[in-house]
Amino acid sequence: MSCPFCEIVAKRAPASVIYQDDAIMAFMTLRSFAAGECTIIPIAHIDHFSDVPDDIAQRIIVAAQRISRRMRTVFAPKRVGMIVHGYGVQHAHLILVPQNGPNDITSVHYVSIEDGAIRISLKNIPFTPRDVLDEHARLLSDNSGPTG
Repeated sequence: MSCPFCEIVAKRAPASVIYQDDAIMAFMTLRSFAAGECTIIPIAHIDHFSDVPDDIAQRIIVAAQRISRRMRTVFAPKRVGMIVHGYGVQHAHLILVPQNGPNDITSVHYVSIEDGAIRISLKNIPFTPRDVLDEHARLLSDNSGPTG
């Protein structure tokens, strides 16, 4: 199975890109629960975030800081959380999560109860329309890169 993030990097899959340079890319999360949620990846396919070379990890964090500041200006969340959990897509990534309450950084949006059992899935998180993602990417792209 191919890596969906590598497909985005290769432009074989669509993405609403916020920032890209020779080593990292930031793009809108396809199934976000709040306006502005986005993902930052190394361009090279690296499975574990802990294996990302230090200089690339620094660039990811600096981009995350700059995009987060822009996110706070554009979408006005109370906080912006950063998640590196390593599951979902096996390509190192950092997720920026706009937060308006204490549970927004958790998986509460992915949880449902079915037949008395707790289920965690994406089924309750709809795909965000591409035009909305593109507009959010445009709004977040100003001064968001490591050198911007």
